[in-house]
Amino acid sequence: MNEESGYYPKSKVEVKGFMAAHYDAILNMATFGRYSPFIEKAIEMMRIRPQDKILDLGAGTGRNACLMMKYLSGDKGELVGIDICDDMISQFQKRCRNFHRAEIIKARVDQPLPLKNTKKFDKVFISFVLHGFPQEVRAKVINSAFGMLKGDGIFFVLDYNEFSLSKMPFYARIPFKLIECSYAFDFIKRDWREILAKTGFKDFEQHIFFNYVRLLKAQK
Repeated sequence: MNEESGYYPKSKVEVKGFMAAHYDAILNMATFGRYSPFIEKAIEMMRIRPQDKILDLGAGTGRNACLMMKYLSGDKGELVGIDICDDMISQFQKRCRNFHRAEIIKARVDQPLPLKNTKKFDKVFISFVLHGFPQEVRAKVINSAFGMLKGDGIFFVLDYNEFSLSKMPFYARIPFKLIECSYAFDFIKRDWREILAKTGFKDFEQHIFFNYVRLLKAQK
């Protein structure tokens, strides 16, 4: 999704090769077809306006970006995706080729972004990427998102909700332990509204999906 293998070896958000080439199909099979309607609903809840300028961190295959582009006006709305994986970038470019105001830039989301200092966004979106980093790296990503937003901009984090792994039903706990990286176990223990508030975000809203996934909205 957003990192080339080697930056964070424990992370499982670093997708390349076969996994990258078939990423969307694998997600659909792993969720028994529930991923597509879920992500469509989450993006609908973002209330994207036709004139919005959106930054998509860890944009991956472009599936999410194309869904967001449908809400944007052809001559005003704009989307910039950030990803480090060439396999993902090529899929983004192919999938979003008919959306002329959507582009993707090869860059690491945990480093200063190669964008003009004057460029600001109405919305920053990050989906199932933040949990795959160490906490100190997550802080860098959050600070970057804050800096890239306009004065009234909104940060959307689509990722795991806060929950107790020990209270998770075994049929969900076992796959989580098998599939997820060690960083995710730390992620679900933290109070993300409190963390985002320390950066300067406020006016939080959340939408819970499947008990363990959340779209968290935070206003700059």
